[in-house]
Amino acid sequence: MRALIQRVKHASVSVDGHDVGAIEHGVLAYIGLGHDDNLQSAQRMVDKILTYRIFENDDDPAKYGKLDKNVQQVDGGLLLVSQFTLMAKTDKGRRPDFGGAMAPDAAQDLFAQLIAYAKTQHVDVATGQFGADMQVLSVNDGPLNFLLEVP
Repeated sequence: MRALIQRVKHASVSVDGHDVGAIEHGVLAYIGLGHDDNLQSAQRMVDKILTYRIFENDDDPAKYGKLDKNVQQVDGGLLLVSQFTLMAKTDKGRRPDFGGAMAPDAAQDLFAQLIAYAKTQHVDVATGQFGADMQVLSVNDGPLNFLLEVP
């Protein structure tokens, strides 16, 4: 499982011109699911995203400006967007190979479980719409982007 996380000032997802999810200050997370992923790896990924320290600590003068706080500590939102293209193999040729991505039906079920778990761990969780042609708008804060992986 892979996640591309971005610290954002705000982010939103729309489908067919209708907003389906939005957050203010927080983390936009694109989630890619692979063949071997399961509920346990999904829970590990959510835990990692929620505790990954990508926000500055402006409260402690000794840590001022250092990335020392996570999204929960800054009361930020979490926007989860399914993104099978994160599982692409790009090391050969000029066309991505999506063979490593989980099959759509299984991925939809696992992504729904990932969302449900995230909502038990964090107050402000929004999502895109699985399998839809989504338009994602965000204002990247920093910019700060990190590629996270869990087995």
